Amino acid sequence: MQKNTHFITPEQYTEAHKGYTESPRGRLLIAACRSGSDLPRKVVDRYNRQLQDGGSSETVHGLFAIDMQFSDTETVVRLEEHVGGSDVFLFHSLYDPVTGHTVSHNYMTFLIAVRAFREHGANKITGILPYLAYGRQDKPTAFKREPGTARLMADLTIEAGVDKVITWEPHCGQIRGYFGRTPVNMLDSLTLFIDEFDRFKGRDDVIAVAPDAGASKYVTYFGRAMDVKCAIASKFRPEPEVAEISEIIGDFSGKTTAIILDDMISSGGTVEALIKKLHDDMGIREIYLGVSHNLCLEHTAGILASLHASYGLKEVVVTNSIPQTEEFTGLDFFTVRCLSQHLSCVINRIHYDASVSAAFYHP
Repeated sequence: MQKNTHFITPEQYTEAHKGYTESPRGRLLIAACRSGSDLPRKVVDRYNRQLQDGGSSETVHGLFAIDMQFSDTETVVRLEEHVGGSDVFLFHSLYDPVTGHTVSHNYMTFLIAVRAFREHGANKITGILPYLAYGRQDKPTAFKREPGTARLMADLTIEAGVDKVITWEPHCGQIRGYFGRTPVNMLDSLTLFIDEFDRFKGRDDVIAVAPDAGASKYVTYFGRAMDVKCAIASKFRPEPEVAEISEIIGDFSGKTTAIILDDMISSGGTVEALIKKLHDDMGIREIYLGVSHNLCLEHTAGILASLHASYGLKEVVVTNSIPQTEEFTGLDFFTVRCLSQHLSCVINRIHYDASVSAAFYHP
């Protein structure tokens, strides 16, 4: 693996900042609740390997599984060590299909954990929520008299005492505004998928497809970086979790391979409708799907398997922003990319007050 030149070791920081032996943010501590604790454990391992690769003798450790339940189902958080003055990066999977805990339960656990670190003297608390639950409830459905739940959850997170939030590919960019003066690092998956599908770069028979208008700008950036043409699907939802693709706008002459990029697979309705239309109506023979979040709904695995068998779906690439279940990881065309490299670098850059974007985006 190529050395990460953007990763800062304690020795490099000390050399660059004479008189400072550690970050002014305090001692680095990576912590996690029980839900989705596999990812933060991998982040700690990755962080320490990068310290070692950089010639550092220092290590960081994690404080894991800090939450439990009383017999009446109340959640309690207990910190087994002194955290005063620490720079805490608190991981939690708000949606975890492996444990089966509800999103609401997991969100409450996260809020209690933040408050525990705040009340026991942590200097800085950064919440790392790879999948930001309730992000789709950013505005009421027309004529349905719904609340803006995403704003409510942001208010609760701020009140609990968080100083910063890190999330991976949130549903909409306006989420940042809901947190007011609390900074939000919204990491996008563009670089990951450019690297993932690099083998298709510049091919005349390849087209990148956005499943709806919301993904059009993202896919346009991807298409420019990959030097391939782009198309956009016109999607309509007659009812929740049901999708219809009325048309696909783009030049498909000479195109036999499509790359679809989306932020999420939930029920699989959009993916199914789009892939069938690309295969049956547009003459596409090979289809590759890149998705930031897979919600692991049981019936969706069957949909993907059917698309693989009959409609040219060759590969599905997702991340472990959500813990993936065996129904999906057991599919031989299904690949999970780990976010530990991205998140360990983000933690490192924030801990030393360095630019996060400089480590990921290059002109």
